[in-house]
Amino acid sequence: METRELLEQVKSGKISIEEAESYFKREPFEEMGYAKLDMHREVRSGFPEVIFCSGKADEHLLHIVGKLYEKNGEVFGTRASVHQYELVKEKFPAAEYDPLSGILKIDGKKREKKGLVAVCTAGTADIAVAEEAAQTAEYFGTKVERVFDVGVSGIHRLLFNIKEIQDANCVVAVAGMEGALASVIGGLVDVPVIAVPTSVGYGASFHGLSALLTMINSCANGIATVNIDNGYGAGYLATQINRLAIK
Repeated sequence: METRELLEQVKSGKISIEEAESYFKREPFEEMGYAKLDMHREVRSGFPEVIFCSGKADEHLLHIVGKLYEKNGEVFGTRASVHQYELVKEKFPAAEYDPLSGILKIDGKKREKKGLVAVCTAGTADIAVAEEAAQTAEYFGTKVERVFDVGVSGIHRLLFNIKEIQDANCVVAVAGMEGALASVIGGLVDVPVIAVPTSVGYGASFHGLSALLTMINSCANGIATVNIDNGYGAGYLATQINRLAIK
């Protein structure tokens, strides 16, 4: 039960203040021995707990998915493998999977997509990380415009799509190699830019470190940089900014 719903029931006399207090005194997490599921996270932050699937034992993942689905009626997981999807799908037929981004979800709600976030990539090799960002934002109720393959090696492609980018409440710039895309976009828009370095590149890119350093040393203003390949973190932050913009 959400806090707002609980307060309405107290006001209407359906439940007592003592019963409401008892609800809030319960542990705000579900103890599972190997995991403590943060069941009140959405009450505190506006976002439910998400599963980082990579590295989890099959049995643990199944139990975590089951518990979150039981409590929330929906599940969202990142960095899932095909094997993990098949495992979850067998027990939860409504499960969906995107092999490009590694997103695994059971989407139990029809969400109205609000506002606008532009998710841009320098190249097509960056799309996997960009899709993690885009699908995360969409799952949390954000309208997303995808603008792919607009890197600085052919900057006319970016300028051709600039209106869609400038119309957004926030821009996610995903780039590997030298990571220059975020700086260029930062100089063309009046909204926050979230820079996402990817591990795309040749040897001297050091698996994304080169792009990361470029992005955190950008001379353009209004740029915040997340970790290498962290599409989920970018999609989450972009949603927070978008929600503030549409309030």
